[in-house]
Amino acid sequence: MKTNLFKYLILLILFTNCTETETITEIEYIDRIVTETVTEIETITETLTVTNTVYVLPEEYSFTRNGISTVYYTGQSARVAMASELKSAMNDNSYTKEQIDNMFASGTGFNDSSLDASGKNVRGKTASSPVAASTVRPLFDGWIEEFTTVVAPAVAAGTIASSGVAGLYSEADGSRDVKVTAKGFELNQVFSKGLIGALQVDQIVNNYLSFSKLDGAREDNDADVYAYTHPDATEAYITKMEHYWDEGFGYLQGLDSQFKSGLGTAPNRDTANLNYYLNKINGQDNEAGINDKIYNAFIAGRAAIVNKDYDERDKQAAIVSEELSKVIGYKAHYYLVGGAEDIVDGKWASALHALSEAYGFILGLQFTKDSSGDPYMTNAEVNDLLARLSAGDGGFWDRTAEELTEMAAEVATATGGLTN
Repeated sequence: MKTNLFKYLILLILFTNCTETETITEIEYIDRIVTETVTEIETITETLTVTNTVYVLPEEYSFTRNGISTVYYTGQSARVAMASELKSAMNDNSYTKEQIDNMFASGTGFNDSSLDASGKNVRGKTASSPVAASTVRPLFDGWIEEFTTVVAPAVAAGTIASSGVAGLYSEADGSRDVKVTAKGFELNQVFSKGLIGALQVDQIVNNYLSFSKLDGAREDNDADVYAYTHPDATEAYITKMEHYWDEGFGYLQGLDSQFKSGLGTAPNRDTANLNYYLNKINGQDNEAGINDKIYNAFIAGRAAIVNKDYDERDKQAAIVSEELSKVIGYKAHYYLVGGAEDIVDGKWASALHALSEAYGFILGLQFTKDSSGDPYMTNAEVNDLLARLSAGDGGFWDRTAEELTEMAAEVATATGGLTN
């Protein structure tokens, strides 16, 4: 009881002695204004009209203006025909050096009088591009001299050819006779196959269908300046660029049909002709359809020129160049392999014939263009291979099948794996 009373008294004292303090708590409210930015994207759709000019390609190499043909290539037809006659003359003992020189350099002395009247010659267009004119053209002059002054007299004298000795060599079974130099060169084959690359391919690939040649005539083509007149017309209706392209076409089809790919009718099937070998490659399953591919590219490129579509023109020129170059690559390889096989079989007349063809086609490798626009082999590389092929006093006579097989492999590698 006392305890409770004591607690009460203490509480009372404390209560009466306290000073009252008023505590005020202020709560301040701050309004935060949040501004949201809303971006509205207005989509504006514009209708863009693109006009594509589409031109229809003709089915054959035929182009006209004002109802008159704008295609002709008489000069090219003449030169390809001259090459054919030169091949025959380079195997005929009765021809003199002066006669063949005139045929080659002056364009006169042919059996076909129209060739004499053409005003054209082969020598001036042989290896005439910057590729190798200084080293290649003199070879042809030298072969004319060697045939007429060394080989032909030896054959006329009845000399039997052997290693280091020019004359006539015959297969034991009578299947082939070859008139060869001391190194075993059958010069009409070396000469004619050499011209396929140094004349026909070089003129098409490195001259008439080259960018520099065609684009050099671009201003006139854009302005429709007509510089050439078809032989059957009286007024100029052909631009320079159109005619340049036609001249390239003429170096392939000059002895054959303008209106279809492949060879023409007999007698235009001589082996001194690029188109002849293109046809062989097309038919031997090397490249089935290659002749149509090239022919159609010529058509498409010519149509592009008419329509001033220069990107397409260049695309088609590249197709023609790459595909035609394959002819040289395939045949250089083919004849090296064939020569090796003939040596194994002991058929030396056939071997000398094959190696002479191989030599001519190898010479042409420097005038080719692959898909990158580069030659299969440079001038220096070609000269090195030819030097090895003809090395020694006996030249071809000294070659072994193993050596030729190795050379064929080199050509296959250089040409991107082309085989026969």
